Amino acid sequence: MARDALNELAHAHGLPEVSVISGQTAGFRLRARLAIRGRMGSPKLGLFELGTHRVVHIPRCSVQHPLINRVAAVVRRALVDAQVPSYSDKTHFGLARYLQVVVERSSQSAQVVMVVNSAASEPLTECFDLIRERLGRELHSLWFNGNCERSNTILGAEFQNYCGPASVVERFGGAAVHYPPGAFGQNNLDIAQAIIEHVRTQIPPGSRVAEFYAGVGAIGLSVLAETSEIRMNEVNPHSLHGLELGLVELDSADRSKITVVPGSAGAALMTASGAQVVIADPPRKGLDPELTEYLREYPPERFVYVSCGLESFLSDAARLTSHGKLRLRELAAFNLLPFTGHVETVARFERA
Repeated sequence: MARDALNELAHAHGLPEVSVISGQTAGFRLRARLAIRGRMGSPKLGLFELGTHRVVHIPRCSVQHPLINRVAAVVRRALVDAQVPSYSDKTHFGLARYLQVVVERSSQSAQVVMVVNSAASEPLTECFDLIRERLGRELHSLWFNGNCERSNTILGAEFQNYCGPASVVERFGGAAVHYPPGAFGQNNLDIAQAIIEHVRTQIPPGSRVAEFYAGVGAIGLSVLAETSEIRMNEVNPHSLHGLELGLVELDSADRSKITVVPGSAGAALMTASGAQVVIADPPRKGLDPELTEYLREYPPERFVYVSCGLESFLSDAARLTSHGKLRLRELAAFNLLPFTGHVETVARFERA
């Protein structure tokens, strides 16, 4: 159990038992990627059975926002009416591969991406027209994503806008945060907001901050008021585009606080130089080894680690504290994915 492992770590560092912050258990999922498979005229939209390419149809999934289920039903009907064949992994034929849906909280509308086994969007024109007409005001934007690779990768590299705004916009107690369709975003935004609010409490007012794996700026832009300056590092071009969209909306005083450092975290170590607080929210594999080593040897006053991978976090925590220059001072856990064994961990390390 994740909580048991975190409590064992807490005990080893003289900390109290780890609290777990939870939220809604129904309708919380605002972002979904659904596979599209099945026969012509009878497509299935859902999740793969474990270890297979067989899709389990989930028309009334209780953990998804009702609008995601509504979009999936509209897309399924549009595929049937426009006679669009579903993709086959075995033959690499067929068009409709995946559906990505993101619900924007403020407008209660959906950013919809069709992932298609085609380099051009023309075969989907009739289907797209039907989706736009039938969703009406519930449609935020509609996108074509071509993925002709014979692999398990879901999204292709390029997105073509069919209609609607360039990004979904969210706020987490601060500046607007923009999510283009190719950028990473959390699916449980109530808990994501709780994580960001918790990170905000870890930043002394007026701190110089460096953030690695900044994404579209969900953390950095939301805690901007607590900082005197913030350097934000990110490697993904779609996330960097979303971050740039957010920066454009800032007033000149807030914009002047921010420096964007593109590239991998391991290659951008000097982003942390002179920072009083370093924040990192890496992917499941954990911190880049170069960053772990740098923070271990040149620790900031505070390091706030937001982790989505328990094993990598435990390994990184052991390495970060191994030279005695950083000490683990606080642990919290957030139930980001109810009904699973996963928790999102937020740890605060301090210079010894």
